[in-house]
Amino acid sequence: MTNRELEGRVALVTGASRNIGRSIARTLADAGAKIAVVARSDRAAAEAVAHEIEAMGGSAIVLLGDVAQEADAEQLVGETVKRLGRLDLLINNAAIRREAPIETLAFSDWREVMGVTLDGAFLMSRAAIPHLLASDRGAIINIGGLTAYTGAAHRAHVISAKAGLDGFTKALANELGSRGVTVNLVSPGMIDTNRAHSSSGGDPAHHNTTRTLVGRRGTPEEVAAAVLYLAGSNARFVTGQTLHVNGGAFLP
Repeated sequence: MTNRELEGRVALVTGASRNIGRSIARTLADAGAKIAVVARSDRAAAEAVAHEIEAMGGSAIVLLGDVAQEADAEQLVGETVKRLGRLDLLINNAAIRREAPIETLAFSDWREVMGVTLDGAFLMSRAAIPHLLASDRGAIINIGGLTAYTGAAHRAHVISAKAGLDGFTKALANELGSRGVTVNLVSPGMIDTNRAHSSSGGDPAHHNTTRTLVGRRGTPEEVAAAVLYLAGSNARFVTGQTLHVNGGAFLP
């Protein structure tokens, strides 16, 4: 176990059943937080993450819901508070990552990506804010992406949604900073993940033209470490910021 700086805290992690979300849930649990593992529909995968957390000595519940639906977002937050007693940390990680040329990009696909990634962050944050304000260390951490800053072909919907998260983060930081809630964004670069169910079936094409300065891809655990820092007591003077975790592939 790591140091227990999040002991007594409750974190809700969307898109927590696999990849980066799974690592975030495990890392925050390892630091002592109780975790609401949120997935849209894959209960088995979400329960596997909860079991992993429990095997580590942590505590977790599984909640299913579509963050792009207003009623679901409110229910996810409400159930977290009802079952775990409070809410201190909201991690908006749920996203859809697909590729399609702009000429063939269906409006329905555009809306679905926007709905989960950007609308979902708005709906979840709005539902969570009253509870985060009641915490002495409330925080919202949004998960962005490298191409929101570099651009890439065939990802207009994904890039637009992730770029929107950057603006959303700054807007909420301005509204909530004086009220004790920090809002930041972690922007992963090329991370070794299983993309078979969330993208076009393999590595995005832009990965073939992007290089890191450290000569390798990152791991989900390295992204989760950045989230843990922003969730902890040492980051209370950090808000409205983007923390890039990309091995030097993008230098702001």
